[in-house]
Amino acid sequence: MKVIISDSYEELSKKAADLFISILQEKPQSKLGLATGSSPVGLYKNLIKAQKEGEISFHWAKTINLDEYVGIDPQNEQSYQYFMNDNLFDHVNIKKENTHLPKADSNDEKYTEEYNKLLDEFGTRDLQVLGLGPNGHVAFNEPGEFLNKRTSIIELTDQTIEANSRFFDSKEDVPKYAISMGMADAFNAKTLIVIANGKNKKEVVKKIAKHR
Repeated sequence: MKVIISDSYEELSKKAADLFISILQEKPQSKLGLATGSSPVGLYKNLIKAQKEGEISFHWAKTINLDEYVGIDPQNEQSYQYFMNDNLFDHVNIKKENTHLPKADSNDEKYTEEYNKLLDEFGTRDLQVLGLGPNGHVAFNEPGEFLNKRTSIIELTDQTIEANSRFFDSKEDVPKYAISMGMADAFNAKTLIVIANGKNKKEVVKKIAKHR
């Protein structure tokens, strides 16, 4: 594991993009795991720029995402499907049929079974982008989750709901459940890029670096 400390979010995003770009250049048909949230936004901006300048192409790439709110309309501006379209997919030449996000209309376990089947068919990713929460959570997996856990419907903690409320009109509007890839699948990649930005993530990054 290599820990890279950057002086700014812009520098951090550029370094993450450089690694992403090198992998996609080497293997244009790469299988890519993507994340949402504020952490990878700068990375995606750099990727859009790289494609416009002819450095990369997403034409043959396939992507799969970590999570989505349960019961949210994909057209809702706070859905992760909307986020991915707005921050990446609508600005690059990726085929929409080659992009995959989990979907769950309810807490029915059939949705987790469907996504686990898709993950098995997708196979090991060439690259997985992960964001890191202030307490160390990955996707909607809180610290202490079993590393062999697969996709599940997760009831969001009060801390997560509070953190995500800034994106909604009120805390009450934040969905209470999400469908999330488990740690076993989140880490099923040849290369992981874990992005952590902000003073509120300083301590958890220190702990990870200490025990690497």
